[in-house]
Amino acid sequence: MSKQINVALVGNPNTGKTSVFNNLTGLNQKVGNYPGITVDKKEGSIKLSRNLKAHILDLPGTYSLNATSLDENVVIELLMNKKDKDYPDVVVVVSDIENLKRNLLLFTQIKDLGLPTILAINMADRMERKGIELDVEGLEKRLNTKISLISARKGTGFDGLKQQIANYQNLSTKPCLQASEIDTEYFGALRKAYPNQDLYKLWLVITQDVNFGTTKRNEIQTQNGFTPKSTSDLKRLQQKETIKRYQFINETLKATLTKDLALAKGLRATLDRILIHKVWGYVIFVAILFLIFQTIYEWSAYPMDLIDESFLKLSEFVTSTLPPGMFTDLISEGIIPGIGGIVIFVPQIAFLFLFISILEETGYMSRVVFLMDRIMRKFGMSGKSVVPLISGTACAIPAVMAARNIESWKERLVTILVVPFTTCSARLPVYLIIIALVIPDERWLGLFNYQGITLMLLYLLGFATAVLSGWLASKVLKIKFKSYFVVEMPDYKMPILKNIAFTVFEKTKSFVVGAGKIILAISIILWVLASYGPTDDFDNAEEIVTNNIETENLTQEEIDTKIASYKLKNSYIGHAGRAIEPVVTPLGYDWKIGIAIISSFAAREVFVGTLATIYSVGSEDEQTIKKRMAAETNPVLGGPLFTFASGISLLLFYAFAMQCMSTLAIVKIETGTWKWPLIQLFGMSGFAYVVAFLAFQILK
Repeated sequence: MSKQINVALVGNPNTGKTSVFNNLTGLNQKVGNYPGITVDKKEGSIKLSRNLKAHILDLPGTYSLNATSLDENVVIELLMNKKDKDYPDVVVVVSDIENLKRNLLLFTQIKDLGLPTILAINMADRMERKGIELDVEGLEKRLNTKISLISARKGTGFDGLKQQIANYQNLSTKPCLQASEIDTEYFGALRKAYPNQDLYKLWLVITQDVNFGTTKRNEIQTQNGFTPKSTSDLKRLQQKETIKRYQFINETLKATLTKDLALAKGLRATLDRILIHKVWGYVIFVAILFLIFQTIYEWSAYPMDLIDESFLKLSEFVTSTLPPGMFTDLISEGIIPGIGGIVIFVPQIAFLFLFISILEETGYMSRVVFLMDRIMRKFGMSGKSVVPLISGTACAIPAVMAARNIESWKERLVTILVVPFTTCSARLPVYLIIIALVIPDERWLGLFNYQGITLMLLYLLGFATAVLSGWLASKVLKIKFKSYFVVEMPDYKMPILKNIAFTVFEKTKSFVVGAGKIILAISIILWVLASYGPTDDFDNAEEIVTNNIETENLTQEEIDTKIASYKLKNSYIGHAGRAIEPVVTPLGYDWKIGIAIISSFAAREVFVGTLATIYSVGSEDEQTIKKRMAAETNPVLGGPLFTFASGISLLLFYAFAMQCMSTLAIVKIETGTWKWPLIQLFGMSGFAYVVAFLAFQILK
């Protein structure tokens, strides 16, 4: 039987740790959550030899073991808890050749825990171009470890790294810094009081209370003459530890690393002067967004049409192949249109994630964070708030979780409250179908598509609303706070295609699977509610319709359509829809849109799937969902239901409304109370209703 070992991948942010993880594990990986918390847990497996496998855990990025956030705390908890099933047999610390000095702080701390530790120096392919020379053998001797020079971009050095992991038992566990060197008197007393404890691990346990402040942990008690120090004294000792470590690191690198500073500069400095310029930086950022949304529309048009037609043909195939009956109707009128209503948007969502991934891989996203800090400060938030706001374009749930990195509780709370205004990918299907219906597919100046411009304006509107709401919330919330902003500027680099492919695939799959499960369940429920009715009007629909309309000048298809429409109106869902119709009519909607809005509270993207199911029930024509929606008439005003006025009203409603119960749940978890999610639900939805009402009444 083969043996399996646990390998922990640890490193600073922007060292290419995820790229190393992808190179090691390939497709043998999965993403979950750590027990009890919502921090992502990425794990994979590799075969090191015929009798040895490795379970690899990609831990959250951290700068040191002095944790200040929940993500960083995950690293410390795992490295210190031998009872954890994922406790590592060996740790691989991923570093960046150009930032080795900073990366080694974390390495020396982990090595002092007594764990077998390998130093993997990434981006080795840049050494010659940057004028860097490294004495690997000398560095190994000084650090008492094994070093692998690797390049995640070129895929080199990984065979050697795997070999070192396989031979982990031969690694030295000698510490880089003896804990007693920090303060002889204090650590001498600590050793005397707790003779059976590892001194450095005990020190980390003590100082975690200092870093988190309000975290409830068991305090170190007075014992055997040992008296716990005050918070300020512990902070002073932490600073002393950091200084001691950097003294060791400086001496080590002085003897083993040389760098030609003239070669190290150049392109990065030139690009930074342009991309984070106080004027041109913003112009370039808006131009990039403009280009992205134009491209999303242009590139995705053909695959979207293909998917739309494919689901239509699939529905027809099921109807013609399977025997007539309830089961066939459920599949052809409920499940297939419902799922098709979300799959059709996979191309545009994939392109959106593609561009976001490219911006992150190249190092540009960090510049955006730095650039936006100048604005965010004026609105009660920090530059760190930009990370949740930008990641909110994918999904509000991880965006809310990303606010954990904000040290100030007030800034963190403000960010959590306003993140749902950012346009997430779940809104994208709603935006795309409505824009396609009410915005002409024409070009401004012969170049720029009006539909692409509208989509970009909706994204900017969401971001602007979030920022303004943040300013208002910061004025209303009377919470004392202090904050500072630190952001790392990674080097510019060409994106790694494999990483981008992994990101696009995982994010798109997560979107489709997550939304698909909800849509499948809701599609079945909606089909049942739309296929049956509570009164005789539903059961006798054919007789009632044929007796009350002139059928001489109508084709059989037109008669069938009127019968299907009458049955739908008198079904269970029809009665429910007409009950809420007085509420949505002032916004320019009919009862079908009202039902779609209510059902989309489960997830915004359900809106399109709901309409696809409702419009497909009882329909035997060969029209796609888009054509059926375009043909709908307004029951009150007459004319097309989806006009410019009603379309803009609907777009604004979804831009502002809190239509996501999952986001409400995660806000409750992050804030520890239902107070804030309920404020979001009623505040945002009420605001959305008023804005949508005004938009329709003004534009109609």
